[in-house]
Amino acid sequence: MLAAVDHVQLAAPPRSEDTLRAYYVDVLGMTEIPKPPVLAARGGCWFQAGPVQLHLGIEKDFRPAKKAHPGLRVTVGNRLEFLEKVRPSDPGV
Repeated sequence: MLAAVDHVQLAAPPRSEDTLRAYYVDVLGMTEIPKPPVLAARGGCWFQAGPVQLHLGIEKDFRPAKKAHPGLRVTVGNRLEFLEKVRPSDPGV
């Protein structure tokens, strides 16, 4: 019987690790967790917040999914401060 989801795997474009860290660590407050060395050589990042883990794997020919997505629930003390982190200041971004 299924007890829980262990983690969610998402795809990311090559060389996006710094951007992933900026969002998942700096904005969402997750902690980066180490990948096993054999997997770390492939790139990507793993993050955790409490029991929730997200694994971001690098895909050479990355194309964003049109519908597939994880639904992340966050708790925020100051919603305006949180939205300032999430929304780019440049509308062209």
